[in-house]
Amino acid sequence: MERDEYRRHGKELVDYIAEYLSTVKERRVCPDVKPGYLSLLLPTSPPQEPEAWSSIFTDFERLIMPGLVHWQSPHMHAYFPALTSWPSLLGDMLADAINCLGFTWASSPACTELEISMMDWLAVMLGLPDHFLHHHPNSSGGGVLQSTVSESTLIAMLAARKAKIAELKSNDPGADDAVLASRLVAYASDQAHSSIEKGTLISLIKLRLLETDEDFSLRAKTLIQALEADRKRGLVPFFLCATLGTTGVCAFDCLSELGPLCAREGVWLHVDAAYAGTAFLCPEFRTHLRGVEWADSFAFNPAKWMMVHFDCAAFWIKDKCKLQQTFGVNAMYLQHPDSGVTVDFMNWQIPLSRRFRSLKLWFVIRSFGVLGLQAHVRHGTEMAKYFESLVRSDSRFEIPAKRHLGLVTFRLEGTNSLTEELLQELIQSGTMFLVPATINKLFIIRFTITSQYTTSGDILRDWNIIQQSADKVLTRSPQH
Repeated sequence: MERDEYRRHGKELVDYIAEYLSTVKERRVCPDVKPGYLSLLLPTSPPQEPEAWSSIFTDFERLIMPGLVHWQSPHMHAYFPALTSWPSLLGDMLADAINCLGFTWASSPACTELEISMMDWLAVMLGLPDHFLHHHPNSSGGGVLQSTVSESTLIAMLAARKAKIAELKSNDPGADDAVLASRLVAYASDQAHSSIEKGTLISLIKLRLLETDEDFSLRAKTLIQALEADRKRGLVPFFLCATLGTTGVCAFDCLSELGPLCAREGVWLHVDAAYAGTAFLCPEFRTHLRGVEWADSFAFNPAKWMMVHFDCAAFWIKDKCKLQQTFGVNAMYLQHPDSGVTVDFMNWQIPLSRRFRSLKLWFVIRSFGVLGLQAHVRHGTEMAKYFESLVRSDSRFEIPAKRHLGLVTFRLEGTNSLTEELLQELIQSGTMFLVPATINKLFIIRFTITSQYTTSGDILRDWNIIQQSADKVLTRSPQH
């Protein structure tokens, strides 16, 4: 493809994308395909000669589109949001064209410097402590963009492990690192995201999942009991992942209790606010942030609710030296005249190379402004409140957990099998996409407001379908 052909097809593609996103609500949300469908449609070997773009793109619409879940649809209610926006798309279009790999300051100075400023902007916008800022006289920390919050949690865990082993070796210089690591134990609530478990599997660390209270929140009393029990077993507590906005029901661990306890006990406090972090743009939701001043690290995902499309996860650390001592490398080809004076983000992450993620973040913040982003969060929350009111109006349903932000959980009264059947009915219809969770042995359905374009009409349409599907399930059920 030559430049002029790229120009022509690029303009056509922008028009296609604009039309797709403007009409995505008209598409079936869930694909009606079976595993292996695509291998039956694709040739068994690649083409030997170049093919025309028109042929390639026709096959995209014919073969790929039918197998996609349309995450930008107002009828997509599964998981948490994974939003995009016009400014975000334009930002990544530029970043992809430039394709710089900003692993050191010298490898693309603007890439690093814009990221530093955007991380400070975000920290201020969310009301985070000054010790997470790059540009603050009393700060030894800073922020960096990672690919996901899952990766951010692993990075925090590895940095905490390194710091705790160094602390233990200061008292016993001859101790073997692997032996010390085998004694370490990490904690999270039983509502925490699966990435916590995956992180401990990768880092070879023991994990204790702790019971939550009636609001599905981890409290200090439970953590104290776990710390005491594990120390009696000869283990060394070193890390707690507190969740603000759990995946199942969007519950919030009690930071105001957990923070001082972790500081007193020498336990690294990492805060996972993957979804709910965006809500802290609004001051009225920051009550859940009380105690964040005790956090050693904090992560949230603008690629979920903030309309900065994947991948873009914000991660802050209180002491950047603990990241650098964990991930720092000093190969000759990575050194530059300003090494040691500037920030080299390669030493703040697992991979070497990194994308120019901050460009789309800059575009989004400037295009919407703080007020526009706050309005977006409040709209999603109001739509969830509306759906909650509809569910409460039908006595056949119950809401098993308190609604927080844009997530409502619901189920049919009765046995779990009724709600399981209802979910299956809804997914098979293709009219919306929902996923389940379990709390207190109850099978529940999660209904998340994802799209920024969701209207009360969209919510009412989906609720009517849920009610009609419930009619079918209850009519078939011998319990009814």
